[in-house]
Amino acid sequence: MKEFSFKILTQCQYQPEQSSPEENRYVFAYTITIENQGSEPARLLDRHWIITDAEGQAQEVRGEGVVGEQPHLRPGERFQYTSGAILTTPLGSMHGSYGMIGDDGTRFEADIPAFSLASTRLH
Repeated sequence: MKEFSFKILTQCQYQPEQSSPEENRYVFAYTITIENQGSEPARLLDRHWIITDAEGQAQEVRGEGVVGEQPHLRPGERFQYTSGAILTTPLGSMHGSYGMIGDDGTRFEADIPAFSLASTRLH
């Protein structure tokens, strides 16, 4: 039986050297690992993110691939990339989905679980 199953792991890190809190600019880097845990190969076609700040303001981001690539993952393979987000508040969250297509032409979504964007400022 054909099975499409992708595990999405996320890590986020605040970037104080690129941020400017006095100007309400908080920069975050996030690393995503996409792992094909199913029995069928598939290609990541596009992404859809919803980025929400601490005031509930959401921005939607849609685009082809990730970091200029549309990785093809066979069962057991992983793809990892790092990208970034800028918020006007020191806290926020992101979640979304990847549009995927199996080698057999089956289209499906791989959900990206919500993760926090949080600056920790120490004085």
